[in-house]
Amino acid sequence: MPDWNEFVRHQLVGIELNQGEMADVVEELAGHLEEAFRNLRCQGITEQEAVQRALQEVRSWQELRVSIESSRGREPFMNKRVSQFWFPAFLTLFLSQVALMVVQEFGPRNYLSPATSHPRMLPQTAVFAAWVAALPLIGALGAYLSGRAGGPAKLVFSAITFPVFPFLAFVVIGLPIAMLFDDHVARGLSFPLFLVTFSAWVVCPALALVAGGWFLRHFAKRSGRQNIAGN
Repeated sequence: MPDWNEFVRHQLVGIELNQGEMADVVEELAGHLEEAFRNLRCQGITEQEAVQRALQEVRSWQELRVSIESSRGREPFMNKRVSQFWFPAFLTLFLSQVALMVVQEFGPRNYLSPATSHPRMLPQTAVFAAWVAALPLIGALGAYLSGRAGGPAKLVFSAITFPVFPFLAFVVIGLPIAMLFDDHVARGLSFPLFLVTFSAWVVCPALALVAGGWFLRHFAKRSGRQNIAGN
C-alpha cells in the first residue's frame, strides 16, 4: 500500500505553510489520492497502474503549491516572481555568458595537423559546440531553482530560455539597424547567413537549455512515481 502522506509531504517541500496548515493540506491531499487509488483497485486495475492513474489527479505539483500558498495569502506576488523567474533567469544568463567566456579563453583552440605536425587553429564551430554542450547543465539548474520555488511550467521555460533573449534582440533588431546605417553590413548579410546566425545564437542555445530543463523535470517526476510505487 503506497504511503500517500509521505509522498504528498515530499512533493510539497518548501511550501510556505506553518506546521498545522501543512498537516491539514497533506492529510487532505493524501486522502484524495488514496481514495482515487482504492477506487481504481476496486475496478480490478493492478496496483502499479492504479498508482500511476491516481498520480494524474494532480496535473502539476508546482502549480498546486502556488495555488495553496495564494489561498492562504502567503508571500507577496513580486517576491514569488523573483524566486520563480527573475533569480533563475538572471542566474542562467550570467552562467551562460561565463561559460561562453571560459570556453573562448580556455577551451580547445589548437590541434596538431597530421600532415605538418604543427598546431593549427580549431574552427570557430568547435568552440561554439563546446559552449552549447555546457548549456544543458545551466538549463537544468535554472529549471530546478524555478521549479523549487513553485514556478509553473511556462514560467520555468521562460526562465531557462532567458539567456537567448540578448542574442535574439541582436539578431532581430540589431542587425536590421546595422544594415540601415552600414552599407558593408547590408552588402555582406544574406538571407542564408541570417538563418545560420539565428540558428547558431538563438535556436541551438535555446534547445540546449530546454533539453537540460526538460531532462531534470522528467527525471524528477519519474523518480517521484517510482518512489511512491515502491512503497
